[in-house]
Amino acid sequence: MSEQQSTTQLKRVLGFGDLMAIAIGYTIGAGIMSLTGIAIGMTGRSVPLSFLISSLLFLIMVVPLVLINGTVRLRGGTYTQMALLAGKRLAGISVFMGFFINIAIALYALSFADYFLALVPGVNRQLIAIICLTIFFVINLVGVEGAAKMEAVMVLVMLAAIIVYIVFGLFKVQPGVVSGSDFMPGGVTGMFGAAALLTFATGGSQILTSLGAEAKNPVKDIPIAMITSTLLVAVLYALMGVVASGVLPLAKVANQPLNLVAKEIMPMPLYVFFIIGGAMLALTTTLNATFSAGTKPILQACDDGWFPKWLGAVNKKFKTPHVLLTIFFLFGLFVILTGLNMEAIANYFVILNLVINVVICAVTVRLPKVLPEMWAKSKFKVSAGWLWVISILSALICVVQVALLASRLQTRDLLIILGIIIVSIVYTILRDRSGKVQMQVSHEES
Repeated sequence: MSEQQSTTQLKRVLGFGDLMAIAIGYTIGAGIMSLTGIAIGMTGRSVPLSFLISSLLFLIMVVPLVLINGTVRLRGGTYTQMALLAGKRLAGISVFMGFFINIAIALYALSFADYFLALVPGVNRQLIAIICLTIFFVINLVGVEGAAKMEAVMVLVMLAAIIVYIVFGLFKVQPGVVSGSDFMPGGVTGMFGAAALLTFATGGSQILTSLGAEAKNPVKDIPIAMITSTLLVAVLYALMGVVASGVLPLAKVANQPLNLVAKEIMPMPLYVFFIIGGAMLALTTTLNATFSAGTKPILQACDDGWFPKWLGAVNKKFKTPHVLLTIFFLFGLFVILTGLNMEAIANYFVILNLVINVVICAVTVRLPKVLPEMWAKSKFKVSAGWLWVISILSALICVVQVALLASRLQTRDLLIILGIIIVSIVYTILRDRSGKVQMQVSHEES
């Protein structure tokens, strides 16, 4: 089948509702389902505060993205942002790191398998994860519009299941959950450390930046969808945290998945609905959104020559980057079959994303200089002074969260993250010197 290449070939079919569904579906996923227990182990029954702090910090960090996305269409997502505001090589480094970040795609499939096992004990965990990964790989091969519509349906069912969990659970929360030794056992450091880890759970709406090429009206819809979806999810997460940490003794729920509490508070039919419609759909919506959005920055980088052109091939019929989707699928398959540690993968994902965000936040101050005419017309325009405050504050929050997460990692994990960054820098320098990189303009007025 003949092929086309370029982000200009992608269909502009995603409206505000589609973007909201993708943002919520991506955000409510592996983080809440697999990391809540870990966060409870770090901060006890103060985990709802950690969720709220994490969401607040993310909202501050996302303001630069709101300003940028509210000014210009970014066909290559975060890669285009970096190229526009920070220059060619930093763009190359960030997009190469993005390849490694997407190993997290396996986390969603494996967590899905864990919840499937809660209903059907004894089946092969790896097989279920591979089947899940394969289904959403195929769905995204045949077009983003269909994937987005499926995402919207799954999100509605998932929200219903989560609300059932909250309603049943709140009536069974033990008295005195905000006092005693089980509240903030790790102190303020533990609470903020949990908040930093939970960025993986609360910070999903930034994925919308990668859908600028396929949004109907990205300058209007993406910023509003980012903020609205984050606020909605923050409330749900805090309430889920109250239930997850407040019903059973802390020793039983620390470092455990949510199904333990769900089984305690719900009759069996609703428990099954929560596992399928809540936990399992939460993971598949995130998996689906990762396939949909994660390829777009890399696709634009292929256009620009950072990677071989054939990697960015776009299917003529479906307008999907099938080669990159296949590589993502193989990444996930490798992680599933080799049994890499899920918590480590989550930390790699969060820290590498935060490192990229530090740079993006810091260089947002250049927006008026780089795009003076578009910035002047932007509905999100702020004064020069406020732009400096936003850039510095959001960058500092990213740095602090990196430090908090890094302080809890083993030396091996720190070396792996450092190695990924070094390899990305070396590759970018060598590729740039080869003369194969010819940066295209991948931003446009919307």
